[in-house]
Amino acid sequence: MQSQPEAEFGITEARRVLGEVFAPWVQDLGLSVERIDHVAPQDVPDWQPGATLRMAFSERLCRHGGVVCGQALMALADTAMVIAILAANRGYRQMTTVDQTTHFMRAVASSDVLADARVVRLGRTMSFGRVTLLSAADNKPVAMVSSAFAMLPG
Repeated sequence: MQSQPEAEFGITEARRVLGEVFAPWVQDLGLSVERIDHVAPQDVPDWQPGATLRMAFSERLCRHGGVVCGQALMALADTAMVIAILAANRGYRQMTTVDQTTHFMRAVASSDVLADARVVRLGRTMSFGRVTLLSAADNKPVAMVSSAFAMLPG
């Protein structure tokens, strides 16, 4: 896939990238793009570009006891941050995860999980972000994630 900034990186393009770029096992997580934010509102001075993704609940994603496993939550956060960086960049650009720190706050069971990913800094060689993972059942946080990505040439 070529690096080609677009006038607008919207949900349609994000869904296309999600289906074409990510590994099949990531696609098996049942992720969907809910929202893309790349245009700053006029009245919000601390606004950050980002994306919201949803991971549909599935027993296949649960460990013993019916709790969504941490590995699935971390993959959701990583994927959401990639989509958020693409939205901030206004198009596809190759990148790779350099660091991801996850703080699990509480278990989530029998609920979809929402990932609100925000780009803290979009750089030429490195980009940084934060993701809040929320239970869709009660909209309460289940984890906080910070991450760094190397922006690759090409």
